[in-house]
Amino acid sequence: MNPTIVLSVIGIYFLILILISQLTSKNANTSTFFTADKQSPWYLVAFGMIGASLSGVTFISVPGWVADSKFSYMQMVLGNLVGYAVIGLVLMPMYYRLNLVSIYTYLEQRFGFWSYKTGAFFFLLSRTIGASFRLFLVAGVLQIALFDAWNIPFAVTVAITILLIWLYTFRGGIKTIVWTDTLQTLFILAAVAISIWLIKDRLDLSTGALINTIEQSEYSQMFFWDLKDGKNFFKQFLAGAFISIVMMGLDQDMMQKHLTCRNLKDAQKNIFWFSVVFAFVNLLFLGLGAMLYIYAEQSGIAIPANSDDLYPVLALNNFSTFAGIIFLLGIIAAAYSSADSALTALTTSFCVDFLNFDHKDGKAPRSETSKKKIRQKVHIGFSLLIFLIILVFKAVNDQSVISAIFKVAGYTYGPLLGLYAFGLFFKGKVVDKYTPYVCVAAPVISVILDANSAAWFSGFSFGFFILIVNGFLTLLGLWLISSFSNNAKV
Repeated sequence: MNPTIVLSVIGIYFLILILISQLTSKNANTSTFFTADKQSPWYLVAFGMIGASLSGVTFISVPGWVADSKFSYMQMVLGNLVGYAVIGLVLMPMYYRLNLVSIYTYLEQRFGFWSYKTGAFFFLLSRTIGASFRLFLVAGVLQIALFDAWNIPFAVTVAITILLIWLYTFRGGIKTIVWTDTLQTLFILAAVAISIWLIKDRLDLSTGALINTIEQSEYSQMFFWDLKDGKNFFKQFLAGAFISIVMMGLDQDMMQKHLTCRNLKDAQKNIFWFSVVFAFVNLLFLGLGAMLYIYAEQSGIAIPANSDDLYPVLALNNFSTFAGIIFLLGIIAAAYSSADSALTALTTSFCVDFLNFDHKDGKAPRSETSKKKIRQKVHIGFSLLIFLIILVFKAVNDQSVISAIFKVAGYTYGPLLGLYAFGLFFKGKVVDKYTPYVCVAAPVISVILDANSAAWFSGFSFGFFILIVNGFLTLLGLWLISSFSNNAKV
């Protein structure tokens, strides 16, 4: 695609986002940055959450992943629905009752200082790595579509990518993001729908024939029952339920948006409507993936060695200019709808959980001017950290980005899962000072188990189920250091 066209599309897109930022950040203060003053309409949050949950990873990696995993990803998506129900019925009522800004302050109330800091630390670790992976994906697309033509290094592409996020989030924070996510979700859904329609026309298929072609293809297998297989239904379903709980319900990034709703009832309507639409949209992405492979095979187009490159290569090099523009809008919207909120949530968590912006340390409250300066420095600091992680990942990545994200999530979100499970379903306290040791030991043991499972357990593979194992090990460790011997609630 012509680099001038690409640059024009990107320029217009970000001018719109910056305009939204200007409108939503008027009279904004630190509370607005963190909570949007709790005035967000629930339907706006629900629609925007679709884009934030999908991200550039879903947009590119899920279609590319179809060759290796077929439609098995839907097993996880079905599990997600159970997880979202738990969030709406168990976690949200607690968060609203305690009136939390950072959801990790619950851990201090429940266990103590070290448990609180440990939970917040694991969020910062998980979300920093996850946001970096997602931005790595969009930077790669921009490199192919634009910057390679001008011989601009990948590091410069990454720097530009992060700078654009900073420009429209550093003032309005979560209030701006609630509105920009809505626009970006619209672009994502339009892109996938138009892409499927264009491929359908290229293959000269009716809608019914298109569905039948996908169903009859080798890619459409959805359920896998072999217990040794990492794609086994029960592993994927349970992993999907727990992944949605930890990557949304125990994640400051995602929950910060839900907590901007006016009240609990609105927040619950938001999560329930979102979950239904989310499942349908993921099925669309898998259908798109099958059609991309079918189209490439029938057209004699070589499949890229890296599955994440399939959709970008076809959209930018083999489809029409219009299709390429739609793809660019979709991938940019998908990547930025996730990454911008991640940067804001990281800033929020660090300011509240480690810099005590809520004054729990007993010191005199900071002035609004002081808070603003510190918040902006933290925002810049996380931007630089994400930049460095992307460059490292570029040097070592050898797998699908979505696979990498879920793998990392299995290790880093396990301690959060164990902490909240113990807090919600067991009575009593833990010996707070030992919590960090438990939360470090559980992921280390999980890594060892995952790496050696095939040899130790006759070919058994944990797959994404390792998240549950990790959470259980954390829960077991917390029970062992508990102050009580009989903790379980009846």
